[in-house]
Amino acid sequence: MKISTICLDTFQKSVNDYHFHNDVNSAIINPFEKGSLEFLFYEKNYVDTVQWHLEDIVRDPFINAAEGIELKRRIDKSNQVRTDFVEQIDDYFLALYSNITASHGATLNTESPAWAIDRLSILILKIYHMREETLRTDASVDHIAKCQLKLNILLEQQDDLSNSIDELLLDIESGKKKMKVYRQMKMYNDPALNPVLYNTKEK
Repeated sequence: MKISTICLDTFQKSVNDYHFHNDVNSAIINPFEKGSLEFLFYEKNYVDTVQWHLEDIVRDPFINAAEGIELKRRIDKSNQVRTDFVEQIDDYFLALYSNITASHGATLNTESPAWAIDRLSILILKIYHMREETLRTDASVDHIAKCQLKLNILLEQQDDLSNSIDELLLDIESGKKKMKVYRQMKMYNDPALNPVLYNTKEK
């Protein structure tokens, strides 16, 4: 089975599972075996799905300021967790292709497999929620039509991105592309690297 197919099936299950309760505080129940690729995909997308809804909530113009700050900090933590899962997925592919020798003239891709998969995870969320907009009964005909056009484009993008991910992995497997990963080294959550945090700590 193609990796993109596993991604799409797992991401869709994660999104559907979340929306069964539709609660940003509901506990994740991962149905896949720990250590499997599906387990990582499910965890990654579930975090994305929760964060999607946190981003909606924090944009409430009437939100309590203290609650808004707390949500923003939760989103920052979520971003770090998302990055950690992406890097774990890349570690999986690094191990999988560790015995592959890149051919002479092999090139690097602009992003690693896991970061492309990250984009696919977000795309599945866009598709889910854009489809919801097309099904609204309280929206205008014009709104529905515009959302349907956007949904069509998102679905086309899903096909293109899925094919690109599979092609990238085939190119790595055949030695046409090099498998190389750079860590994100995010700074804003690190008290040793964010000057606001370490200057505040010294006071």
